[in-house]
Amino acid sequence: MHKGKIIISGTGCALADFLYANVSFSSDTFKKYQSRKSGDGGLSPGRLVFTEELEKYSGCNYKTILGEITGGKGPDCFNIGGPSLVSLIHTSQMLDPASFTVRFFGTAGRDDTGRKILSQAGKTPLNIENYLTTGTKASPFTDVLSDPLYNNGHGERTFVNNIGAAWDYQPELLEKDFYDSDIVCFGGTALVPMIHDNLTSILGKAKKRGCITVVNTVFDFRNEKNDPGAPWPLGKSRESQALIDILIMDREESFKISGQSTLEDAAACFVASGVSSFIITDGANDLYAWSSGAFFGKTGLMQFPVSSKVTTDLSTNPELRGDTTGCGDNFAGGVIASVAMQMKDKKVAQPDLFEALSWGVASGGFCCYSLGGTYMEKSSGEKRKLVLELQKYYLRQIRK
Repeated sequence: MHKGKIIISGTGCALADFLYANVSFSSDTFKKYQSRKSGDGGLSPGRLVFTEELEKYSGCNYKTILGEITGGKGPDCFNIGGPSLVSLIHTSQMLDPASFTVRFFGTAGRDDTGRKILSQAGKTPLNIENYLTTGTKASPFTDVLSDPLYNNGHGERTFVNNIGAAWDYQPELLEKDFYDSDIVCFGGTALVPMIHDNLTSILGKAKKRGCITVVNTVFDFRNEKNDPGAPWPLGKSRESQALIDILIMDREESFKISGQSTLEDAAACFVASGVSSFIITDGANDLYAWSSGAFFGKTGLMQFPVSSKVTTDLSTNPELRGDTTGCGDNFAGGVIASVAMQMKDKKVAQPDLFEALSWGVASGGFCCYSLGGTYMEKSSGEKRKLVLELQKYYLRQIRK
C-alpha cells in the first residue's frame, strides 16, 4: 500500500454510450441488418459489432442504418461507457477516497464527444489525470440499442462500436506510474487493440511489480472476424491467463475465450489454464465462480443466483426499470471494490470470494434501475449507500 492508501489503476475500453431505448429486436427493420453467422458484421442481440463491419455487411452507410432502426429519433441518453471506465467509476464510488485512490489510464479524441466524456468523468471520484486527449481520430463511442422486452422481459442490448482514438493508445503510455499500484485492472481491452494484443507482457510487468491483476472481458469482434470459431486470445498466448488473479467474463465470452461449448468444459479449461480465479456471469441467470486458492480462498466451481430483490422490484414495479446497459461493468467494479476493502481490512489471510461476489451482484443489480452504466451521484456516498442495501439483501437471500 502507498502511504496507507490502496491504489487501483485500470486501462481498457472507455467511450461514449449513446443509448436508444425500446428498440425491438423482433422488428423487420432490425432483422434486415441481423447477423446470419458469427463474425459476419451483422447485428446480434447481446453482441458487439464495429460500425465499419456493419457497413460492409449491409452495403449501407451506418447513419442510414441507425436512422432506420431507431425510426429517426435521437438517443434517449448520453452516458459514460466502456468496461474499464464504467467499472472503475463504480469502484471509486464504492470506496472512501481517504483510504483508496482509483485511477484510469486511457485516451479520448479531441472532439465534442471526448469533452463530454471527460466532463462527466470529472464529476465522479475517479482520478482521470492519465486520461489523455490525443490524435485526430474521433473519440470511441458505442450506440447501445436496448430492447427491454427481449429474453422474456429481462431485456438485452446490441452494441455498435467505433474504436476511434483507442487505436492510438499504446502500452508505452502505461509506463509512467500505472504499475505503481496495488491492483491493476484491464477492462474490455479487445476494444483497445494495442493494449489487448500486448496483454501478456503488460500482465507480466504487473505481476513482477507485485500487483493484483483483474481482467473483465468484452465481445471480441476483431478476433472473431479474423478467425471465426477459434479461441479468442488474451494477448499473445494463453500464458496471459496464468498471470490473472481475477478473470470476469459473461457466459458467451467464456465459451469464446476457452474454445469450449459448455459451461462445464469452459470452466475445466480455465482451471487448467493457471488462472487464479474466474467468475462467469449470465445476465439474469445464475453465475459461476471458482478459485484455485492462490488469491481468494480455495473453492470448487460454485453457482450463485442473481438478486431476487432486484428481480421482484422490477417485475412488480415496471416503472423502476431502467435497462441492463453496464450491469456487467458495474458487477466487475463491485468485485474490485470488495477486494480493495478486504485488503484494507486485513482481518483474513485471503480475500473472500463469497463477499466479493455479493458486492458484484448488488452492483450489477443496482444498474438495472437506471438508464446507462454510469450513475451520476447527487452527493458523495449516495451510490454506495444504495448498493450496500442491496448487498445486505443478497447476503440474506443466499444464506437462507
